[in-house]
Order: sequence, then structure tokens, then C-alpha cells
Amino acid sequence: MRTRYTLKNLDCATCAEKVENHLKSIIPFQDASVNFSASVLNVSSKNISLLRNAIAEIEPEIEISEERDHPAYDKIVITDIIQSHFRELLFILLSSIMLVFLIINEKQLHATNAVFIEYALAVTAFLLCGYSVLRDAAKTILRRVWFDEKVLMSIASIGAFSIHALEEAIGVMIFYQIGELLQNIAVRQSRNSIQKLIAIRPDFANVKSAGGLIKVSPQEVHIDDCIVVKPGEKIPLDSIVIDGNSTVDASVLTGESLPIEKAVSDTVLAGEINLSGILTLRVTKLFDESSVSKILKLVENASERKARSENFVTTFARYYTPVIVAISALIAILPPLFISGETFTTWIYRALVLLVISCPCALVISIPLGYFGGIGGASRRGILIKGSSFIDALAKVKHVVFDKTGTLTTGTFEIKKVVLQNGFTEEYMLAMAAHAESNSNHPIAKSIVQFYCNKYGHLDSLAVSEHTEISGGGVSTTFNGHRILAGNQYLMKKEGIAFTPADSKESVLYVSIDNTFAGAIIIGDKIKDDAHNAMRLLHHAGIHDITMLTGDNTDAAQAVADRLSIKTVYAELLPENKVTILEKICRNKTQHGTVAFAGDGINDAPVIARADVGIAMGAFGADAAIETADVVLMTDHPSKVAEAVLIGRATRAIVIQNIFLSLGVKFVILFLGISGFVSMWGAVFADVGVALLAILNASRIRRYTPDSASQN
Repeated sequence: MRTRYTLKNLDCATCAEKVENHLKSIIPFQDASVNFSASVLNVSSKNISLLRNAIAEIEPEIEISEERDHPAYDKIVITDIIQSHFRELLFILLSSIMLVFLIINEKQLHATNAVFIEYALAVTAFLLCGYSVLRDAAKTILRRVWFDEKVLMSIASIGAFSIHALEEAIGVMIFYQIGELLQNIAVRQSRNSIQKLIAIRPDFANVKSAGGLIKVSPQEVHIDDCIVVKPGEKIPLDSIVIDGNSTVDASVLTGESLPIEKAVSDTVLAGEINLSGILTLRVTKLFDESSVSKILKLVENASERKARSENFVTTFARYYTPVIVAISALIAILPPLFISGETFTTWIYRALVLLVISCPCALVISIPLGYFGGIGGASRRGILIKGSSFIDALAKVKHVVFDKTGTLTTGTFEIKKVVLQNGFTEEYMLAMAAHAESNSNHPIAKSIVQFYCNKYGHLDSLAVSEHTEISGGGVSTTFNGHRILAGNQYLMKKEGIAFTPADSKESVLYVSIDNTFAGAIIIGDKIKDDAHNAMRLLHHAGIHDITMLTGDNTDAAQAVADRLSIKTVYAELLPENKVTILEKICRNKTQHGTVAFAGDGINDAPVIARADVGIAMGAFGADAAIETADVVLMTDHPSKVAEAVLIGRATRAIVIQNIFLSLGVKFVILFLGISGFVSMWGAVFADVGVALLAILNASRIRRYTPDSASQN
């Protein structure tokens, strides 16, 4: 069991990587993982003092504390920025004033030979804004890391001093610090979405007791405890309404803004907000197993699964910086030695320009922020993506495979007809079927139990024994000494029951009592209202290869497929048959495309695991499917599949834009700088400008809406 720690002042993706690598080199912390986007450290060790010492060795300004409660996140305003960065802003302002004075009075200072005054002002201005950079660069070198962006800036600015380019040396530090400050603000804003999501975590629960209501932590509440939720309060745990009526706001979980009516027997989820009436609830899941807890874990841990682009940037930056320093050294030394008329001053200056423009901040910061923005933006729409690697997989989806029941159809069945055989009465046959299905969570089972209870009365659950779920077939149960089989044709054939197939295009449940065929129950399912919209969005996204898999009978499956214009359908499948079909689809997929599978039941877990992108319907889906999936939809809307693909594509496009923007501009300025067409001032503006443009571009994904994209 790993412990979560909050890391304060972690404003640099490179710093996060350094901390993680350093901790992994120490035996107690070898499983450490640093989530830069959420400022969180996950590690097995609970020795916080040893952790503090280890982190202080590599990044002394980072503060660590054990996370007990998720902190609230306030909207970033100008006063907050000034207060938290007052010292840096003051030093930048003083250095800027001195720099302007030096530029204005440069000729006068030279004319009066006031070299001492000029250097005194320059050194003071330089140290005011550059001391922290020089200090961190020295620590980096002492740790034998040798090169990072602060070392580059230090070498460039000190080199500028050595050739009397005083204004440029100060300017390098001033604009580097301004860039760092703006980047830190951008990082905080990008973290805003995750912190807002974390804020949905309920703070307390009102537990009913003999003495009244007791306010306790949600972690202290047990299954079957009764809790009371008043208007305006968050629902603390997944529960069932046992008294009261109200409307709840589920937008923080599902992204759907429309309030939902809740009455007795309805399910409510942790994190939803009670809007009107008082609700009395019976808890059905512990807090750690609740919807909100799963959401928090999924989103907070998402950045641990890095995409190839992130891994590329990390590796690239590791080798890129020392190579640039070596090239700069060669540029400073070789031309004056081998080209007649060239001076060391000219080529040292050009080498320093190269160092300034080569800082990899834009890549190192903007790429992770792009992926994190995509994950955060998706989570606000009720789509939980478990890692940035799955964003890349979503972006490449060319073929979508759907389960039928509970995914494209409501899974809410109604009994349309009862066909009796061998002298059994309807009441007796339905009683046997209802008791057989009473311990099953399958939608068909629930509909039969509800139908029987509404028409004939309550079940005698104590008389039910030896209940066995037969995967892909149905159930086998003993009730009052009678062996009951309830399932599909496969189950009847497997058990050697002589039965008469029903002539129906709907779902059919066959019932056998003591190995005698008792009859069939014709059950109708309803296509989800959103299913047609899902097909429209997928076609709009250019995905025309859509397949449906189901264990239902062929006629019922084809009827659904026809209504949704799905051309390829496979019916009467066992779970292992679904995997076989999916593997065949994956083998035949386009060269650069991926296959996504969306399902909700426990039988779908193997297929979800096998797909390139496994998608689970998380609102009412089976835990096994949710745990196995790469993407979890917090509503039962299949159109969210298309939304997830569109968000993946938009995020991937922004990441690629940032890679080309950062490298393209840098290589152009590098060439111009070596050629002497760009001064150090131009290099500073280009470096800071490219970093900010990349960060601003990365932040666009947080405001991306698939709805507007689908209408264009």
C-alpha cells in the first residue's frame, strides 16, 4: 500500500523527474513515482523524515507533507500571484530599473571612464535576478548532474559578462526569471482542473444513530449504515435512497449539467450534490470503493502512464543539453583558430546566443501539460482516461466495437410474453425463474425478479441455495429442493435439456425445472436514446467501422443493429468468443489505427483487456470491467466514446504542434544566431516566447469541447 505525499513548490517538470530518479536510487524508495501535474509523490515508505532529507539533497526548496485531506483550490487572481511571488517580482523590478539606467547612460559612463560604477550596477542587477539561478546551477553541477536549463543560463550570462556584454547578461536573467514565473502560473492554472475535481471529495457524512445524527469522516462509515444528506451537501458514499425525494447535481461526475430526480430505491453516487429535499440513504459501498474515490485515484494516477511523446521529450532533454553545450564550446573556439580574421569575442558571443536559445523548457513543460490538460478536460466531461498513453491510443482509433446490453441498449428489460411447456403454470414457472435469478446482477435477471415481485409478491431468499453463474449461459440454482436452470439456448444444450426454441426476435430466457423444460420468457430491451447520437458522432469523426458483439440471440441482435445502422454484428457469443472476434478485428485493423471496445458487464472484462483501448461504462458497469478498462465513462451514454476519441485527437494534435513549434523555431534561431543575424536579446525573446506560446497552446485543450468540434 503506497502512501501519498503532497509536494509544495514543485513547479518544474525537470525537477519532478530529478526527484523521482533520485528517490528510485535509494532502496526504501525504489517504487517512488512523482506526479508533476498533481504535485504528488506516491511511495511505499512512510518514513517522511528520510524522504525530506532525500528530496532536500536534490531540490531543497520542495516541501513534503503527508496528504490527509485534499486541499481546496482557489481561483488564481493577480493579488494571489503578487503575494506568492513578491520577492521574485521585487528583484525583477529592481534589476529592470538598473538595466534601463545602464542602457540609457551607457555612453556617458564610457565617456567618464566610470567602469567601476558600470560594473557595480551591472553585477548588482545581475545578482538580484540571477542569484537563485546561479545557486541552483552550482548545486546541479556539485551533484554531478552537470547540465540543465539553469546551467545553460548561468554559462550564457557569465560568458556575456566576460566579453563585456553587460546588458545582455542582465537581460538573459531577467527574461529567464519572467519566463519561469509565467510558466509557474501556467502550471498552476493547468492544475486547476485536477484540483477542482479533487474538491468533489466529500468531507463528512451524517450517520443516523439512536442519539441522532453523528458527523463522521466518510472513511468511517460502513456498508448498510444509514446516512442523511441535507440540501446543498455532497453525497458522501455510494448509496440507495430509502426515504425522501430530491434532485441531485451529478455534473462533477458525469459532465451532464441537468439535475436528476431521485426517489426511494434509486441509486446515488458519492460526490453528487443534493439540491433540494432531505435524503435518507443506505450505504452500499465503502468510501475507498465508491465512485468518487475511484475517480480520484484514476485521474491522480493518470500521469504515471506516460505517452511515447512524453518519454521522447524526457530522453531528448537528457542528451540534448550536454550536446548543445559541447557544440557551443566548439563554435566559440574553432572558427577563430581556423578562419582568418575572426575574433574570439565574436564567436564566443554567438556561442552564448546558442546556449540561450537552446534551453529545452518549452518542450519539457508544454508536452506533459498538454496531456494533463486533455485528461483534466475529459474528466470534466465524465470521461476518465487512465494515462496519457491512452490519449495517443484514442487519437488513433479507426474501429469501434460495442457490447449490446447495457451499452447500446438500456439494459432495462420488460417481460413481453411467457410461453409455457409441459403443464407448468405461469405463476409457478415465474416463481422458479425469479428465485433462480435472485442472486444475479444481470439486467435480465433483475427485470424478472422485479416483474414477479410486482405481480405475485416477495421472494423467499432463504430457500435459495447452490447458486452458480454459468459464464455466457445463465444460472443454475437450487430452490426448495428443485434444481432450476435459467438461461439461453447454449445452457439448455449444454445441460441436455429437450427444449423448443422460441419464435421471437427479442431476448429469450429458457427455464428448466428438475431437468424438464418449463417454458420461455420473452424479454424486450430498449435502445438508449443516446445510441443514435453515438453513431452520428462516430461517423462524423470518420469512424465507419463499427461492430456489435452480444451473447443475445441473433434475431434480437440484428434488430438492434438495423435500427442503429450497424452493418457488422456477432450474436450468441460466449465471453471467450467475444475475445476471439476482437482479436480477428485487431489483426485486420488498418496499419496505423487502433481498435476500441466499449462494454459494461463482468463478461466484457476479458474483451476490454484485449482491445487496444478498453472502454467501460462506469455509471452502472461491473467493477471488473471498470478496473480492466483504459477509459471509464461516468455516464451510460455511448456517445461519450466518440467524445473520448475527439478529445484524444485534439490533445494529440496540440502535443505535436508544440513539438514542431518548439524545435522548429529553435532550429531557425540557432542557425540565425550562429550566422550572426540574431543577438542575445533576440535569443532571449525567442526562448521565452516559444515557451509561453507552447504553454498557452497546451492550455487550449482544457477549453476544448467535442460538441463544437462535431458541429463544424
